[in-house]
Amino acid sequence: MRIPAHSVCTAIRDDIVTGVFERGGRLTEEQLARRYGVSRVPVREALRTLESEGFVTTRRHVGACVAEPTEQEAADLLEMRTLLEPLGAARAAQRRTDAHLKVLRGLVRLGQERARRGQGEDLRSLGGWFHETLAQASGSPALTALLTQLRHKIAWMYAVEQPAQPAEAWAEHGAIVDAVARGDAERARALTALHVERSLTAHRLRRQERPERPAGRVRTSQHRVNTASVRN
Repeated sequence: MRIPAHSVCTAIRDDIVTGVFERGGRLTEEQLARRYGVSRVPVREALRTLESEGFVTTRRHVGACVAEPTEQEAADLLEMRTLLEPLGAARAAQRRTDAHLKVLRGLVRLGQERARRGQGEDLRSLGGWFHETLAQASGSPALTALLTQLRHKIAWMYAVEQPAQPAEAWAEHGAIVDAVARGDAERARALTALHVERSLTAHRLRRQERPERPAGRVRTSQHRVNTASVRN
């Protein structure tokens, strides 16, 4: 059974985002193949994809390493989000399906319920799901892919504090969904722009420290790629 490169890519990206692989650390095909229990072929393909996304860089005489983004690059990501997420919401108001709307409304109900109960960790995952669904509702695969990549990179570079008033944040989500449901593209755009702008104050840049351990060393034990969904 050949493990798809996209499964390996997801696993490596997740480990980079969560800090298992430290910035600047070397990534060898042999090390990664052993860690995820795959051959070097999907690892090689995954590294090429991650380099195109900006998570990996190739250094002369060293090979593949985890990228080391600058503070300016990190700031640029937040600025791009303020431009692209409102565009996605406007497109969603024009192109969403009933299925998208059903999921979005369900997420808002769950978010409001969890906010009342003070279940912060649930709210974090629900918020990510909400914005991912909103992007998908735009009907633009290219825009959805850009927004997904932005979310991954922002999670890598920033620690995000939970809002002091989570109920207000989910009320904003609800208002965005109402605008999308009515097909009001301009209101969906404006509400999303305001929501994103307010959320920026919760972002704290993760401090980048040079690891003292050998390059490429990881913080946790080896993990195999989840192949449950992979067909023979």
